[in-house]
Amino acid sequence: MEFLKLFFWILLFIVFYTYIGYGILLYLIIKIRRTFKIGNKVDIDSSYEPEVTLFISAYNEKNYVEAKMKNSLKLEYPIDKLNIVWVTDGSDDGTPELLNKYPNTTVHHLDARNGKIGAMNRGMEFVKTPIVIFSDANTMLGKESVRRIVNQFSDATVGCVSGEKRIINKESDVASGAGEGLYWKYESTLKKWDAELYSVVGAAGELFAIRTKLYRHVEKDTLLDDFVISLRVAQEGYTIQYDPEAYAIETASANVKEELKRKIRISAGGIQSIVRLRSLLNVFKFGTLSFQYISHRVLRWTLTPLCLLLIIPVSFLLAHRIGMFEVGLYSILFWLQILFYFAALLGWFLENRSTRVKALFVPYYFFIMNLSVVLGFFRYIKNSQSVNWERAKRAV
Repeated sequence: MEFLKLFFWILLFIVFYTYIGYGILLYLIIKIRRTFKIGNKVDIDSSYEPEVTLFISAYNEKNYVEAKMKNSLKLEYPIDKLNIVWVTDGSDDGTPELLNKYPNTTVHHLDARNGKIGAMNRGMEFVKTPIVIFSDANTMLGKESVRRIVNQFSDATVGCVSGEKRIINKESDVASGAGEGLYWKYESTLKKWDAELYSVVGAAGELFAIRTKLYRHVEKDTLLDDFVISLRVAQEGYTIQYDPEAYAIETASANVKEELKRKIRISAGGIQSIVRLRSLLNVFKFGTLSFQYISHRVLRWTLTPLCLLLIIPVSFLLAHRIGMFEVGLYSILFWLQILFYFAALLGWFLENRSTRVKALFVPYYFFIMNLSVVLGFFRYIKNSQSVNWERAKRAV
């Protein structure tokens, strides 16, 4: 009985720490450092203005070309210092032909489809500027995004800069949009605090940049190219900084089914990344970076979903010992879990119904997020996740 209680509290602590506790701890550390003026302040020179490359990998993105190019050409950065490069491996919908109409754009096309990372590895051979900014074809960038990112690189300790992913916020939304939007708002806050403490632990592929000299050829079966590329930069002793005002905006997944498909791929890639970046688990070598990496990323993709599965039967056994309907700590905690999963079920029922009360979809999105880790784990074990683009349908 005592062992069961101890096991329950260990499970509960891991779940709490992963999703709430780390954020609280991070906030407290930041507040203390601000109070005593101890900080990881990046020395930014706003006059720093090197030549940069906006690098866009694309597969059959004809429907986004015009909007993306219009957006790119309006970015607040000297046009003679902004090189726009598209790599369109495998595209057969007319994407490269349409891009050839833009004289200030370089297009590197290959008929063979080798996945996004294949396109990135090939395309990086043509990049000659000191900084390269990666962006997706279907995301629009904030007007000052390039300048704000570049400014961060004026500090020699910065090797990578991550922009913010923003989901178009509707007054009322379905489950996928509401859940994804709230999730990214929370993630953005954690990233700001991570950067202030030391370094962000992984960049968002929608918008991030690195020093070109730090790019390393990435294995051709890599699923999370942005995550691996950015953290390998951090492994070399540079920091990953974050600017929420440098942002890429896109619509949410069309529905939860599409979001689940996307998150299963991310989860499979997350587990693959943990294996390939296993040296980052060495706290004695990487110190604060390892602490942040384990707390913010590793637990979410490994231990915590398992804890969520185990905590239900363990709390049931403890509640059953004192009486399921007796008032007691373990019975209350058990029924709170049941209530939470009932709320997730309600979210499933209301999945495609727009609502202003977006908090209704949080339990459902949380459930889907952790379900995707379990499914992603089995996909990784079976090695059945394709490296090719598998774009989720987006809401309109």
